[in-house]
Order: sequence, then C-alpha cells, then structure tokens
Amino acid sequence: MLKTIVTCVLLFVLIALTAYIAFHYAPIERTMGIIQKIFYLHLPAAFTSFVALGVCFFANLMYVFKREAKWDWLGVSAAEVGLAFISVVLVTGPIWAHPVWGIWWTWDARLTLTFVLWLLYVAYLMLRSMLEEPEKRALLSALFGIFAFLDVPLVYFSIRWWRTQHPQPVILGGAGSGLDPRMRIAYLLVWAVFLALMVLLLKARYTLESARADVDELRREAEAV
Repeated sequence: MLKTIVTCVLLFVLIALTAYIAFHYAPIERTMGIIQKIFYLHLPAAFTSFVALGVCFFANLMYVFKREAKWDWLGVSAAEVGLAFISVVLVTGPIWAHPVWGIWWTWDARLTLTFVLWLLYVAYLMLRSMLEEPEKRALLSALFGIFAFLDVPLVYFSIRWWRTQHPQPVILGGAGSGLDPRMRIAYLLVWAVFLALMVLLLKARYTLESARADVDELRREAEAV
C-alpha cells in the first residue's frame, strides 16, 4: 500500500514537472500561438493509447493460443486503459482544431478512423458485458479485440496514405517537419510520464480484474452447492 502511494505521489510530481516544461521550456508556436500547447496532451495520449491497445492485442493473441485466464484479464485491462487515452485524444482534438481550423470536427481519414477505433473498443467492452460464461466471453472478446486492433495502424498511417485535414507527421517526420528541438524534448518527456501512468493504471486494473474473477468463481461454486 505504501509503495503504491509513493508511486502515485512521484508520478504526480513528474506530471507537474513535465507540464511546467511543456508550458515554459517549449517555445510558443509561431502560427497557432498558445493553443498549440495542447499538442503536449493530445499527441502523447494518442501514442499511449496505441501502446495500451498493443498490449491488449498481444494479450488477446495469447489467450487464443494459451486459453489462460491471466491473458483475458490483461486484455480487458489494457482495453479500458487504452480507451481512456483515446477519449482524451477525441476531446482535446476538437479543442485544438476549432481555433486553428475554424471547425470542431471534420470527417477526414485520421479523425474518422480514430473515432471508429474508439467505437470498436467500446463495442469490445459491451460484448464482454453481454456474455456471462467466462471462457466464451474471453474467447469471443479476444477474437474481436484482434480484429479491432487492425484499425490502429490505419490511424497511424492515415496521414501518410491519404491527403487529410490533419497535419503531416511532426515527431517522426524528419528534419522537414519544422518541429523545434525543445518541443520534441518536451513531447518525449510528457510521453514518458504518460507511459508510466499507463503502466500504473494497467497494473491496478489487472489486479481488480483478477479479484473480480476470484469473486465470480466463488459465486458460481456457492450457486452450485
């Protein structure tokens, strides 16, 4: 318990530190002005969601081949954490877009595919809630989760494959991206902290799912008596 508290306090301090770096160390973007600072929340949240959903994808594959409950627990835990970060992306995106583009939303490739990704993982969790039998729930949700993850590379490569309203790559766009080195440093620091937060949330959610499975097993044994 003490270790968890210390970890949470340390993470809070790191979040505050990276927020200071993003607002005071990284320069203000010349064209967009201060609104560009939302970049340091929007983009790290997006990439963190990809990592979390990658963990979900791996866990789903492992469950299909191993049929071990721990992989099902990891899959649903990672899906929920990833969905939380995608939600941050979908909220911060329009807030950033409106002052810059003059519109809250446009159905371009990346925005549409990101929204589809959010819907797919909402459907993943809804599917689990509709199935009572543990093995059937785990297998069907794992198969659906494998399918849902196919949208992640589509989201990532959309701005490379199609002409969209969304900006071209800036982090991996090379020297021509125009990203100030201080912006890159600030972004990477924020992303590192987001990844640490993801791990903390994933660990807590996995522990909860494990305990829930134990309670469900005890309930079924009691009903069978």
